Amino acid sequence: MAAATDGSPARPGVETYDYALFGPVEVRPMGRIREVIARRLQASWSDVPHVAQFDEVDVTALLALRGQASQGETSRRKPTLLSFVMRACARALGEFPEVNASLDASGRNLVLKRYCHIAFAAETPIGLLAPVLRDVDRKGLQEIAQDIDALAAKARAGKLELSDAEGACFTVSNLGSLGGTGFIPIINAPELAILGMARAAPKVVDVEGRLIARPMLPLTLVYDHRVIDGAVGARFLASVKRQLETPGGLLA
Repeated sequence: MAAATDGSPARPGVETYDYALFGPVEVRPMGRIREVIARRLQASWSDVPHVAQFDEVDVTALLALRGQASQGETSRRKPTLLSFVMRACARALGEFPEVNASLDASGRNLVLKRYCHIAFAAETPIGLLAPVLRDVDRKGLQEIAQDIDALAAKARAGKLELSDAEGACFTVSNLGSLGGTGFIPIINAPELAILGMARAAPKVVDVEGRLIARPMLPLTLVYDHRVIDGAVGARFLASVKRQLETPGGLLA
């Protein structure tokens, strides 16, 4: 095993070999952006102790309320589920400032952010990018929904600027439209946490002693355990869940 520059053993790399020995292959460059994403994800996975916490949200009331958000506004689309989740996360980040933070270069100081910028994962022809919505805590659902649409369209068109993907405090990764029952996203370091959304689907649950099918939204909160303890992570996710299950306050 090779030694690192500080004298400690280097991490072993994944071995590779000539795959053409076993059949036809095609070599395709990853591209500059994909290489940057891969490097950052590898650094986050290697250097950040990840903890994943799971929960489900009953979104019955939220889905019923969506129509009211654009009632009488035929030219404006209904806020998406992602819009509600991002608004709930913004409020939870206000409740738990240690989640809305980053470690400084020394790793000994916590930088608490007095702003609330939230990134979201957007699928594009060159891969998954994370545009950033600024000041989410100061915006209503309609504005959040419009900003998501505008940034996602910009990303798909290949017109996203570097400044559009910088400065996030937290990230929401929504794979609901692609299906699946849950997943564990990698923290977009130097952020301290990320929320994964899967697809809301009917599930039989106990409601006041009765078994009823309700639309349940699976959520996964992944956080940096160097800073965020399990109790804080649990309370943060509970706050998001509470807001989504009693969504009237999110319309304000």
